[in-house]
Amino acid sequence: MTKIQVSALAALLLAGAAAHAQAVRTEKNMSLELANQIAAATVASCTASGYAVAATVVDRAGSVRAVQRADNAGPHTLGASLQKAYTSASAKNNTLVMMEGAQKNPAAANLTDIPGFLLLGGGVPVRVGNEVIGAVGVGGAPGGHLDEACAVAALDKIKDQLK
Repeated sequence: MTKIQVSALAALLLAGAAAHAQAVRTEKNMSLELANQIAAATVASCTASGYAVAATVVDRAGSVRAVQRADNAGPHTLGASLQKAYTSASAKNNTLVMMEGAQKNPAAANLTDIPGFLLLGGGVPVRVGNEVIGAVGVGGAPGGHLDEACAVAALDKIKDQLK
């Protein structure tokens, strides 16, 4: 083999290795233990404020990992918490911010047409650094901003585990 052929072969092998490395990804995700802690802390936070809520925690793909429903929480709170969690994980954003954006921007109003999306406050992404590993959705407090406050308080309690 000539030097040119060896160089060309080496370049092809390196290009193939780089392409293979990009095809396989390593992603962080949420354990069942962490999801249960977030759900419990969220319901406890709302209960301490006098709100009977449901909390659903989903992983980065929007699949349910944990659900808790407080005593006396209405049956609608389960569906609302799931849709808020799914929306937040999918969009990697707080649902309250998304709702406000859709209200101000007519071009974003069609987000409500996406199956499973719920643009009401109470969905908060769970992040490790800048990476979203899931979300928590809360339903049942007398206002989406209060649902969100419970989720934020819960995430603050477990923040040391999100490193």
